[in-house]
Amino acid sequence: MEEFHKVRRLPPYVFEQVNRLKASARSRGADIIDLGMGNPDLPTPKAIVDKLCEVVRDPRTHRYSSSRGIPGLRRAQANYYQRRFGVKLNPDTQVVATLGSKEGFANMAQAITAPGDVILCPNPTYPIHAFGFIMSGGVIRSLQVEPDDGFIPAVERGIRHSIPKPLALILNYPSNPTALVASLDFYKDVVAFAKKNDIIILSDLAYSEIYFDGNPPPSVLQVPGAMDVCVEFTSMSKTFSMPGWRMGFAVGNERLIAALTRVKSYLDYGAFTPIQVAAAHALNGDGADIAEVREVYHKRRDVMVDSFSRAGWTIPAPAASMFAWAPIPEQFRHLGSLEFSKLLIEHADVAVAPGVGFGEHGDDYVRVALVENEHRIRQAARNIKKFLATTAKQPNNVVPLAARR
Repeated sequence: MEEFHKVRRLPPYVFEQVNRLKASARSRGADIIDLGMGNPDLPTPKAIVDKLCEVVRDPRTHRYSSSRGIPGLRRAQANYYQRRFGVKLNPDTQVVATLGSKEGFANMAQAITAPGDVILCPNPTYPIHAFGFIMSGGVIRSLQVEPDDGFIPAVERGIRHSIPKPLALILNYPSNPTALVASLDFYKDVVAFAKKNDIIILSDLAYSEIYFDGNPPPSVLQVPGAMDVCVEFTSMSKTFSMPGWRMGFAVGNERLIAALTRVKSYLDYGAFTPIQVAAAHALNGDGADIAEVREVYHKRRDVMVDSFSRAGWTIPAPAASMFAWAPIPEQFRHLGSLEFSKLLIEHADVAVAPGVGFGEHGDDYVRVALVENEHRIRQAARNIKKFLATTAKQPNNVVPLAARR
């Protein structure tokens, strides 16, 4: 039977191939150290859980909630932006709660995209940045760019060679998967360019609080005039170790927020009210929980970079995010990231995310997530060291899975 139109537009999910191999290995008794999915393993802070338990005992909170977020939650997010970025937001018109930043991105795509609209999108990037628009009938023009002097010329070329003129530009810094961080000067240039060319900016700032070298990543909304063209998405999943709670936000331009709010009103009733109250409690906290989470990831980053380097795999230290963007060792690069990821599961009991899953320009890399404790990260390094040593001595014994079929 022929697949439905929207399903046909989606390629096979690369990560699913790794997940199947991982599950198969575990079924055989293998102890897989999973550094693949960015699924935080840290517990949600006790005070947030306690607030959820307190509120859930009130039966009045079990009714339908508010799709755009209860007023107290939207005020808490606005206050957070004021404290963290010095950005003033109207919680009634410039803030909407979403079921995680991923859902917010997908529904924004539905809200603003007409069939054939062109979206400028980094490559590699988090899949929803592209496929949210593809599912909404849009067309992606990929940009292999970094937040440096080459960014604006690349966007200019994208505009010049796109018909119709692009509707929006996606930004994601700190980046998933590359962990690159943008400066405020970079954002100033991009905002000026977007206003000059009448292009919407959609900024994913999910990793704003996971940084390691003393320089908090900025928000694009700190740029004067950015509110005229920009919406920014944040998430509580990583900041407060709340991934399963599904709580995020979109903030910024009133017209775009209104469009997203209207679409959401037809699709959901918002998160469970006790979750929203607990999320507001988290945002109104003193920041100690955020600092504790950040320090855990900082220590894991240092252990990973050091132990993997000792194992023979040099990985650049990420300045932010909960990921390292790791170049595939030279002797395996010809295989591509998917086959290399499969080899790591089979021969090292380590799972990583193949870079090609984030776009074709990521195929020389894998993404390594800091979602196991320091002991497990060191064990992963020991496993990889043995794998690399075996390969050096007996290269013919390590055969890509694809070659065996």
